[in-house]
Amino acid sequence: MSAALFTPIPLRDVTVRNRLWVSPLCQYSCEERDGVPNDWHLVHLGSFARGGAGLVMAEATAVVPEGRISPWDTGIWDDAQVQAWRRVTDFIAGQGAVPAIQLAHAGRKASTYREWSGRGTVPAEDGGWTTVAPSPIAFPGYEPPVALDEGGIADVVEAFAAAARRALDAGFAVLEVHAAHGYLLHQFLSPASNVRTDRWGGSLENRARLLLEVTRRVREVAGDGVPVLVRVSATDWIEPAGWTLDESVTVAGWLSEAGADVIDTSTGGLLLASIPVGPGYQVPHAEAIRSGAGIVTTAVGLIADARQAEEIVASGQADAVFAGREFMRDPHFALRAAHELDVDIDYWPVQYRRAPFDARPSLTHAED
Repeated sequence: MSAALFTPIPLRDVTVRNRLWVSPLCQYSCEERDGVPNDWHLVHLGSFARGGAGLVMAEATAVVPEGRISPWDTGIWDDAQVQAWRRVTDFIAGQGAVPAIQLAHAGRKASTYREWSGRGTVPAEDGGWTTVAPSPIAFPGYEPPVALDEGGIADVVEAFAAAARRALDAGFAVLEVHAAHGYLLHQFLSPASNVRTDRWGGSLENRARLLLEVTRRVREVAGDGVPVLVRVSATDWIEPAGWTLDESVTVAGWLSEAGADVIDTSTGGLLLASIPVGPGYQVPHAEAIRSGAGIVTTAVGLIADARQAEEIVASGQADAVFAGREFMRDPHFALRAAHELDVDIDYWPVQYRRAPFDARPSLTHAED
């Protein structure tokens, strides 16, 4: 039996074997605070590739040290990180999945404690740093940032370009620009966090300028063959005072012209807001961007059921589905989804063939 969810999707020179993908999942596990991925990241991400995912996206990975959400984040700003990431990407690709990376700068939401180490902004004496943003407006509960000047903004653009180059050297086949969840590029987009009066603030064109410049530079580095995704928060959930879905549709069209291939559609994160969370609650935003901007989109947000994911893709609400929590609960979610949808796939790990779903155990080996 065929299923839309298990139909390969071509993106420039990359073909992804199915449309059930792993969301970028922050692990806050660089214990040396050097941004270098380690054994945890290899096993964490590698397990999803072994488990049948089509594309495996590495977590929000900082383009500069001060762009990390926390001191324990991964990075892609130096050669030591490139070498460490290569071990991860080689394994993912060796399992038939596509290794992807989310390039990120946290802006005013940087320099924070991971949830099990503390709360709020990390002070300088504990390894923290002064954050930057479009305007000196703090995220609630965090220390206020410093507004970027023209030179600082230019440095951000070049940092994304340099990070994209290193990511390709590290073996990543897909690049994603993180412009969602209240991080730096989202901060420039939203009038709730960007009150500048220069060419980087005010009108929609001005607020979108930084994201578009970053996307163009990443596209230049990626060349013609590498897909570029952009993750957006389609709404701040504080309309009309914040970023809106209508603005997202408009900017998605501009992003397509700037070289983006896919809009990875999420929501929220800029401010504390009342969000109607539920299974697939962000899917209508992906559908609106897909139809309104005529660009490939992905849906994400509490998608934990194979048939739910299949319906999203089969109905044309989105072209692919990102899942996070369900993959963390079950790294073999994609293999299980193929079974539940009665789809024959040719990438079940040979080492696991004696353990199909819903099969009686076969005691043919002593270790069983």
